[in-house]
Amino acid sequence: MSEEKENKKKILQRLRHRYRLVVMNDDTFEENLSLRLTPLGLLILVSAITIVMVMIVTSLIAFTPLREYIPGYADVAMRRELITLAMRSDSLEQALNEQNMFNENIANVLRGNIKPDTTGNKPDKSKEYEKLKINASQKEGQLKYSIESQDKYSLAYGAESNKSGISNFFFFTPIKGVVSEQFKSQDRHYGVDIVGPENEPIKVTLDGTVILATWSSETGYTITVQHTNNLISVYKHNSVLLKKVGDYVKAGEAIAIIGNSGEQTTGPHLHFELWYNGSAIDPQGYMVF
Repeated sequence: MSEEKENKKKILQRLRHRYRLVVMNDDTFEENLSLRLTPLGLLILVSAITIVMVMIVTSLIAFTPLREYIPGYADVAMRRELITLAMRSDSLEQALNEQNMFNENIANVLRGNIKPDTTGNKPDKSKEYEKLKINASQKEGQLKYSIESQDKYSLAYGAESNKSGISNFFFFTPIKGVVSEQFKSQDRHYGVDIVGPENEPIKVTLDGTVILATWSSETGYTITVQHTNNLISVYKHNSVLLKKVGDYVKAGEAIAIIGNSGEQTTGPHLHFELWYNGSAIDPQGYMVF
C-alpha cells in the first residue's frame, strides 16, 4: 500500500512540475516566445478548448442551415412536402380503387352478370298506404324514454310540467342585484343575467356537488353544481372560481367571484341557469334577485 501511495505522489508531482516552452530564432538564437506550463495545466487547457469547440460545432449544426448538409437530414419544408405527397398518394390510391370497382360493376351490368336478389322481398304495389303502421312499438318507446332520461340537456326547454317537482325547494339567491336580461328560451338565452357589485361573491343556490369548473372563450370561468332530484345550477362569467370538481358545497356557500370573463359579456354580471330533468327553467319563478 505504501508503494502505491508513493507512485501516486510521484505521478502528481510530475504533473505539477513546471516546464518551459521556448520559441527561438534559428539563425540568431534569439528567444521570441517563452511559456511556462505544467502537464496538468496543459491537460486542462486542451480539455477546455475541446469542450468549447464541441459546443461551437453543435450550435452551428443545430441553429444554422449547415444541418441540411448532414446526410439523412432534411429541412422542415422538405418533410412537410413529403408528408403532403404521401397523403395525396394515399388519396389517389383510394380514388383509383373506387374507380376500378365502379368500372367492374358497370362491366358486370353490361355483361348481364347481375346477382339475383336472394332476400325474397317483393315490392308492395297495392298502394294501400293508410294501412301502413308508422307508430313506434312498445320496445321503441321504452328505448326512446331510456335514452332521453340519460341525456343531461334535453331539447325540450321550459316545460311547465317540470315546475311542480321543485316547487317545494327553498332556493338561496346566488347574488343580489338588477336583472339585466330575462329568461328567453326562444332566443336560446336559458338563464338570467344579474348585475351586481364588483368582487361580490357568488353563492350556491342549494346543497350539491361541483361537476364542472372550467374556462371557455365564450362564457369565461364557469362552475356547475349537481343537486338532488336531477337539478343542476350553472354560474357563468365569473372572475375567480373558489371550488373545484368533486367539492361538496352547502346552500349559501361562496363558490365564485362575480366577473366579466368570456366573449358573451359586456360588464361584470352573473349569468345564472337552472336545469331540471334536462330542461331549462326560469330562475325568477323560484327566487327574487
